[in-house]
Amino acid sequence: MAEELLNVYPDKIVRIMFQDEAGFGRISKPKYCWCTKDVRAEVPCHHIREYKYAYGAVEPQTGENFFLVMPYCDTNNMNVFLEELSKEYKEDIILLVCDGAIWHKSKTLKIPQNIKITHIPPYTPEMNPIEQIWKQIRQMGFKNEVFRTLNEVVDRLCDTINLLTKDMVKSITRREWIKSIA
Repeated sequence: MAEELLNVYPDKIVRIMFQDEAGFGRISKPKYCWCTKDVRAEVPCHHIREYKYAYGAVEPQTGENFFLVMPYCDTNNMNVFLEELSKEYKEDIILLVCDGAIWHKSKTLKIPQNIKITHIPPYTPEMNPIEQIWKQIRQMGFKNEVFRTLNEVVDRLCDTINLLTKDMVKSITRREWIKSIA
């Protein structure tokens, strides 16, 4: 499909970006940690079910990335994400690879003219390299910590996303099979 887009738009940059969403909230998951010998580690934990969702798209070839924090995972929020992604890369054509979430296939999805959507096969999250970015964000900013408010979660999420460099994104997301389709 990328090759077809290059033929149709020879004067444009064609970007292959992988998209996904991840929830970040006040439910903490204890992670391993170090402590001194003969001391049992104490890790704070709580189960408050409040979430915000990071929508993201990454381009493994260049490390380009785009993220928005949204209140829900649904078609309306996906439409906002697509609109903002389109504006960010308004001069380019984006082949956006998504999973099979219902809001990625909704009849009311408004796909901007410079974005073409394709889907990975069902039940294959390992084919979406942005999954590893979520893992990296959780490791960098959400390890063994309790947040007093959902706003603190959002602040930490934004700060952690801003720590991602293009080189880091490339190193985490680049796969041989992606290089062959680019």
